[in-house]
Amino acid sequence: MLKWLWVSGVVIVLDQLTKLWAGSALSYAEPMPVIPFFNLTLLHNTGAAFSFLSTAGGWQRWFFALTAVVVSAILLAWLKRLKPGQMWLALALALVLGGALGNVIDRLYFGYVIDFLDFYYNNWHWPAFNVADMAISVGAVMLIIDSLRPERKPES
Repeated sequence: MLKWLWVSGVVIVLDQLTKLWAGSALSYAEPMPVIPFFNLTLLHNTGAAFSFLSTAGGWQRWFFALTAVVVSAILLAWLKRLKPGQMWLALALALVLGGALGNVIDRLYFGYVIDFLDFYYNNWHWPAFNVADMAISVGAVMLIIDSLRPERKPES
């Protein structure tokens, strides 16, 4: 099922292109209003999801990069072992893999992940995110759905 790696490639390219655009078109931490509940706001996240460990002093850059590389290798091995009928699972894994690699590129190159999608309600803002984060989230939800689906018996 490695044929699904094209999905990971598309995620990586879209993620890096949108981050390149955000870095050149937006000023750091200055919201650009789009619609009443959504801004484009360039931010640098040195931590993990929801800025976890973002103030840890720098070691987290390498920890999160190494973790993403290890997880990517596991996802790649898992994807390789899937059977041809497991397309949903293959798509889910490819999305998570592409997202993980998109963010690890940022960590290795910049030392932080570029985020710029900012949803909010009144004064409450959801943590800013990017295309890679969306792919990881959608892929993770698909993995959960797949785990809840009844197992199909192979046809004889």
